[in-house]
This record gives sequence, C-alpha cells and structure tokens, in this order.
Amino acid sequence: MADTSGSGDTGLPAGIEAAWGLRERPSKGPKPGIGLDRIVDAAIRLAADEGLAAVSMGRVAKALGVSTMSLYRYVGAKDELYVLMQEAVIGTPPPVEQGAGWREALTSWARAQRTVFQRHLWALRIPVSGPPATPNMVAWWEQGLVALEPTGLGSGDKISVILLVSGFVRSEATMMADLDAAVRASGTPEQFTARYENMLTRLADPVRYPSVAALLKTGVMTEPDEPDYEFTFGLDRILDGVAALVARCAGPDQGC
Repeated sequence: MADTSGSGDTGLPAGIEAAWGLRERPSKGPKPGIGLDRIVDAAIRLAADEGLAAVSMGRVAKALGVSTMSLYRYVGAKDELYVLMQEAVIGTPPPVEQGAGWREALTSWARAQRTVFQRHLWALRIPVSGPPATPNMVAWWEQGLVALEPTGLGSGDKISVILLVSGFVRSEATMMADLDAAVRASGTPEQFTARYENMLTRLADPVRYPSVAALLKTGVMTEPDEPDYEFTFGLDRILDGVAALVARCAGPDQGC
C-alpha cells in the first residue's frame, strides 16, 4: 500500500497534496488505468445516482472492477474521498467583474456557489470538516475576499462575512432541496401547499396560536412566489447587515 499520509510539511493527506500538485499521483496500480481521477469520477457518479450515503470505498472499487484495498494506493479514507469529490464538482469560481461594487460582486459569488450545489445536491451532505484546503475551494475563498476589497473591512470581518454568506447559501440550498423532494413525493407544489394550509387551519387553535391563525387567514401561504424569492430575500437581508457594518466602519466613530 502506498503512503497516503501527508508529507509532514502541509499536514494534508497524500490525495489532497496531489490535488495541489505537491506529489505525483500513483501511475502504476494493481490494474492498468486505475488512478485518482477515475476513483473520484466513479464516486461522483455513484453519489449522483444514489446519494452521498451510497459512496463507500467498497462500492467505488466495485464500480471500477478492482479490489477495495487497491483504492488505498490513492485515497487514504472515505472522508478524504469526499473532499476530492467536492473539489472536482465545485470547479473554479467566476472572476469578480471589473468595476462591480462589493455587493454586486458578492451576490454573483453567492449565486454561483448556489448553482454548483443545485447541480450536485449530494455535495450538500458532505460534512464541513474545516476551512478550505483544496485548490478550487481556496480559489472560491480568494474570490470572496476580492469581492469584499472595496468595503474597507478588516481581514477578520471579511472572513466572517464570507462564512456568513456561504453558510446561508449552503443552508438555503439544503432546505430547498429537502422541501422539493417532499413536494415531489406528494404532488404539485400547489397541492402540497394547499394540503399543508388546510391541515394547519384545522390544528392551529386561534387561542393558542393567534399569530399563525391570523397569518393563515391572509392567504399568503398559497400565494405564488417569484422564482428564488426566498434566496434573494435572505441574501439581501444579510448584505443589508454587511452594508450597515461597512458604513459604520467608514464613519467618523469607526466602530470596527
């Protein structure tokens, strides 16, 4: 079995170091043609077809027609494989448009990230185990920082803003994916919403839940929303808060 531990200089597993070009990827294996890229591709196909939970070293090996142990020449553990899968599908971020204001740039950054998650819903199930540690992930971090350069915020605040926005993107994409699955399992969105409203109207006692009862009477639950309304609403409110912070830091009191 090949050494899959880090070199000691970076502390990263060998597969992640290979993604950075810090070590050669094994070119000779128990079966000709088996390599890290093929392993990652097979794992991605499996996740796309059956969900992330279906990805295991054994299932990936079976898809490639090799023994499970042969995969460990390239990937030290399933968690490492998850990171490499995410690195492959996240790709490189779009560059910040020249002349764009920080708000416009950060909105584009967030929307591009959301698009990636929508194309690869299984990636939302990968646990967040630490800060960015692969080339593409660090490139997204870089572009987020570039978008925030005109704000004049300190480095710590910029990182906090990036974490806040990316966390919202991930949370909203996960919630909408789960909700979409529930809706598709029970009919059309209109049918799903109508059933929910009828159920809640019967169960929500106006004495115990006066605000909910009042809300249901408005009919807002069944009113159609604009596409991506919830995402746009949430992101705009977050950026309103960032704008307030930027204004405060630029003010005479400079409370940052």
